Amino acid sequence: MLVSFVIPCYRSEVTLPNVVREIDETMKGLIAYDYEIVLVNDSSPDNTWKTIKSLVAEHKNITGINFARNFGQHGALMAGLREAKGDYVVCLDDDGQTPADEVGKLLEKLDEGYDAVYASYAKKKHSAFRNFGTFMNEKMAEKLLGKPKELFVSSYFGVKRFVVDDMIRYENAYPYVIGLVLRATKNICNVPVNHRNREVGTSGYTLGKLLNLWINGFTAFSVKPLRIATGIGAVCAGLGFIYGIYTIIKKLIGVDVPMGFSALMTALMFIGGMLMLMLGLVGEYIGRVYISMNNSPQYVIREKINHEE
Repeated sequence: MLVSFVIPCYRSEVTLPNVVREIDETMKGLIAYDYEIVLVNDSSPDNTWKTIKSLVAEHKNITGINFARNFGQHGALMAGLREAKGDYVVCLDDDGQTPADEVGKLLEKLDEGYDAVYASYAKKKHSAFRNFGTFMNEKMAEKLLGKPKELFVSSYFGVKRFVVDDMIRYENAYPYVIGLVLRATKNICNVPVNHRNREVGTSGYTLGKLLNLWINGFTAFSVKPLRIATGIGAVCAGLGFIYGIYTIIKKLIGVDVPMGFSALMTALMFIGGMLMLMLGLVGEYIGRVYISMNNSPQYVIREKINHEE
């Protein structure tokens, strides 16, 4: 049984060797499995690629992939999934916060018959900002992608080969890994693991990247936002119609109807804002269709190396 570890790498020249060492030590105790490691450098500005090349030179079972520019974590995951050859594929972070020494828990659940397994944490050692981003991502996946409410999704997960094969069929420019897993199977479970403190540095996710991730998630795999926009538009139109009838009735029975400039401007601003929001949402969908039609890549590989090379 071959297990492939896929690790997106960004600003991890210090932490990455420790992660690889931990995988090596852990897998020595799991004699039922062979393993390989795929390290994907997402155009990191530090010496991460140099570190990856050193690790590849030292290990026969490591493959290194170097992107031409930064494509984000999900693009890096897709590149690693396409390179992985394992019967099971385990994805984890490069900063050591996801404990590689507990991978046996994920593999055990896959052996039991689950198609995908996500690590869950009793307490995450992220900043409050990052935890809020995770919470919003969870709610978005639950409401728009059909994620079971009790399922916790994280960057540390394992999937079977057939799930990977289905995921890599997706070739559009905006991959969203959680959506791809949920599209392939609902036979998913959680296993509790310990979440560690970050050894060095800070999270690479900024507010802008988190917003892009949320937008990508709900526009790539769901039309529910369009239906919500349609519903809001119908409610606003209904309220406007009712208020119009109310105004006519008041006029017919002789009640003075004051010309309220403030009320009028408030209504115009509200309705105008909602219209702009809905048009922007529709434009987001149309823009993504246009970009996909132009065959924009999920990633561009500058270089790929293994031990022989």
